[in-house]
Amino acid sequence: MLRNLMMLSAILPMCVCAQVPQLGKDSVEKVVSAMTLDEKLDLLVGSAGNKNTSSTATVGSSAVLVPGAAGQTNGVPRLGIPAVVVADGPAGLRIAPTREGTDKTFYCTHFPVATVMGATWNTELVEAVGDVMGDEVKHYGVDVLLAPATNIHRNPLNGRNFEYYSEDPLLAGKITAAQIKGVQRNGVGTSLKHFALNNQETNRTSNNVIGTPRTFREIYLKPFEIAVKESQPWTVMTSYNKINGTYASQRADLITEILRHEWGFNGMVMTDWFGGDNAVQQMEAGNELLMPGKLVQREEIRKAVLNGLLSRDIIDRNVKNILECILKTPRFQGYIADNNPDLKAHAQVTRNAACEGMVLLKNEKNSLPVGNKIKNVAVFGRTSYDFIAGGTGSGDVNHAYVVSLMKGLKNVGLVTDFGLQQVYESYIEKAKAQMPKSDNPYAAFMPKQLIAEMDLGNVDLEKLASDNDMAIVTIGKTSGEFADRSISENFNLTVAEKKMIEDVTIAFHRKGKKVAVILNVCGVIETASWIDKPDAVLVAWLPGQEGGNSVADILTGKETPSGRLPMTWPVSYNDVPSKNDFPVPDEISEEMLTESLKGFADVRTEGERKNFDVTTYNDGVYVGYRYYTTKNVPVSYPFGYGLSYTTFSYSGMKADKTENGDIRVTVTVKNTGKVSGKEVVQVYVSAPGKDMDKPARELKGFTKTRKLQPGESQTVSVSIPYESLASFNEEGSCWQVEEGTYQILVAKNAADKKPLAVAVTEQGKVTETVKSCLVLQQ
Repeated sequence: MLRNLMMLSAILPMCVCAQVPQLGKDSVEKVVSAMTLDEKLDLLVGSAGNKNTSSTATVGSSAVLVPGAAGQTNGVPRLGIPAVVVADGPAGLRIAPTREGTDKTFYCTHFPVATVMGATWNTELVEAVGDVMGDEVKHYGVDVLLAPATNIHRNPLNGRNFEYYSEDPLLAGKITAAQIKGVQRNGVGTSLKHFALNNQETNRTSNNVIGTPRTFREIYLKPFEIAVKESQPWTVMTSYNKINGTYASQRADLITEILRHEWGFNGMVMTDWFGGDNAVQQMEAGNELLMPGKLVQREEIRKAVLNGLLSRDIIDRNVKNILECILKTPRFQGYIADNNPDLKAHAQVTRNAACEGMVLLKNEKNSLPVGNKIKNVAVFGRTSYDFIAGGTGSGDVNHAYVVSLMKGLKNVGLVTDFGLQQVYESYIEKAKAQMPKSDNPYAAFMPKQLIAEMDLGNVDLEKLASDNDMAIVTIGKTSGEFADRSISENFNLTVAEKKMIEDVTIAFHRKGKKVAVILNVCGVIETASWIDKPDAVLVAWLPGQEGGNSVADILTGKETPSGRLPMTWPVSYNDVPSKNDFPVPDEISEEMLTESLKGFADVRTEGERKNFDVTTYNDGVYVGYRYYTTKNVPVSYPFGYGLSYTTFSYSGMKADKTENGDIRVTVTVKNTGKVSGKEVVQVYVSAPGKDMDKPARELKGFTKTRKLQPGESQTVSVSIPYESLASFNEEGSCWQVEEGTYQILVAKNAADKKPLAVAVTEQGKVTETVKSCLVLQQ
């Protein structure tokens, strides 16, 4: 009898254990029911949730499972719930390149920044890049990539525009959806960010965005809507800022009503790192995961639950959404990371992708590509030798190398002037050594301070012009998190940069030789004051680690430029429609800058200071080309602009309407030049504009041809769904198509004065009625 009792006592614990639900074997609902409150809190608050901090922002690096990753969740081993890892970023995976206990390096591919991807206007290419990026994410043991980011280029000074795709919501949304599809094809997730209205870096953790529901829905939410409906990202990350007085992560109308109910999002919502200021409101709004987690958030939620101020049903709902995301992750599926992605193959992908996103602004007398007669090249500009691959902050990548322009030119057989190279390399080394060292612990994530451009007073330009066949001048501009771009030294060229272009051009033109300018820039810059001097100008953007090779491929004609501007380049910053409703870093006092950067610490600002505490979107839906074309404001280069080494003709345009009002546009594109190339077909619509104020034209569809050989044609098709013609009627809280005649335009760019045009008559109709959301409370 005693022996039987002993055997029974030994078996009972095993039986009890076996009855505990396990994630993946039992229903999610059963697992949630079995969880204690503490276990639920473990899931709702990230793995750093045991830390006593009051930070309001940070660049994440709190993961243990994958060093250098932005963060991870807590596991609940008792219920078979593993911890999962999330990591930045938009231009490639951001993890630590070194780890304790091994000499192995864990470099990641630095892909072109998002703006380059937007400039390709090629969803198939972007999806392929996303596929390779996702492969790298999986190989390194990360479950969710904190990307892509699809905030609108509202203003050219935004410090993180390089992480975003476009000023146009359709282009941004389609490219974003393609990126998500590519990444998630590998069985890893994405986190679509920053939801929403995160369009300035200055005081971003406290800034209150004021605007109308129509403005928000038609411009700033639309790319998120397209991405969610077309690609279903695993997660969405809410932004730091307030929207009409309430933090984005605490708005149930944004997260639950719009994102989930209207758009059908079925994934998980997480905060940006330390975003928001009320954990209970975040739980109620449907922001399930608080990252990277604070002890105070955990205790706030616990107290609210125990006091009956926060429903356990809400807690269970949020936990359920987190668990359903975890079920899909590689870590839950038992995948073992080998830390061995094919970086060599990925480098070729980034090289090719960067080429397709480069935009040729100017090419007088076919100065590019360089011909066989060009052998010796004089290369000017500090960033020719120290090329900028990407921006700083969470969008940065720990890459193994960056191919400089000098290296790229040599790789294609051009001989660069060695004496000039020695002068630059000596200058760069000394100038960097003299740069003041910052004592800010977050300096590495702040916008990088570049050395001044070298004075050419000690360089014999006449001899260089005699000894070389042409000159190349590179202008470099970069940006990053926590600060916006200055007008005087970032949007505008400096005095030294303009003088360099002018002096080099004069010297080489005297010898009858060409000068090309390469713009290794983070976004829009002023061009009107200097563009007439060089013979050719190529926008290389921040093209990733293979940047020098990509530029060289374009310069030599190995690749024909086919990029188109994803944003307008104004003549002057004074022409920007949001200029009065955006912070100007040049005018921000040291005191305000310090106050803004306290987001790194524990203080949020309060007050009504214009464009600092409160930014009002008075430009409404007239963002970018919608403003310039409607108000007839001249620009330096319009949205959608870009030159090629070949020419294309369009013919046979048709716009066929279906019974339900959908429009199918077809047009035949022919390569009428002498080299192969791709063409971007842009379809705009001009609405009647009788019942509601409308922009003069809006992009409603686009496609890119395959590479066409000289004389080859391709008939392309672009679909315009009837619903996409709708504007948001605030009075009725509905999407409404105006009745009347619509002009369907196939145009070379947004300012094209001679587009192909077909008129289509549409019946008016309300396509969707929604709940009133994001309204400013008076």
